[in-house]
Amino acid sequence: MRTFNTTLRVRYAETDKMGVVYHGNYAQYFEIGRVEWLRNLGVSYRKMEELGVMLPVVSLTMNYKKGAKYDDNLTVRTIFKKASGVKIEFDYELYNEQGELLTTANSILVFVNMENARPCAAPDYVREKLDSIV
Repeated sequence: MRTFNTTLRVRYAETDKMGVVYHGNYAQYFEIGRVEWLRNLGVSYRKMEELGVMLPVVSLTMNYKKGAKYDDNLTVRTIFKKASGVKIEFDYELYNEQGELLTTANSILVFVNMENARPCAAPDYVREKLDSIV
């Protein structure tokens, strides 16, 4: 499963006075997509954190093509790009109900040991699941 689609509806509070999604909210949409991609793979952030590993974003780039609007039903396509060493990388595509591409993005996250705040290898169970899709 290299790609996973998640749907969500734009809430009024996520928009500006023109009814267009405020640019800062797109990062949350991509986080929803990434968390659901991992959950579908059988990996939960909660379990990782209980095992002492967190997964912070160290890079996020976005390219806006067209604005999402209030009450739009959006599809976040999360695409696993690669995992190497301590990093995992994703691409994203955000579409409206008409199938128009609204935004693309890329994120890089690093597995971090919560005890010493240092990068670490992915937990074995996560690595096994990632290896199964490569």
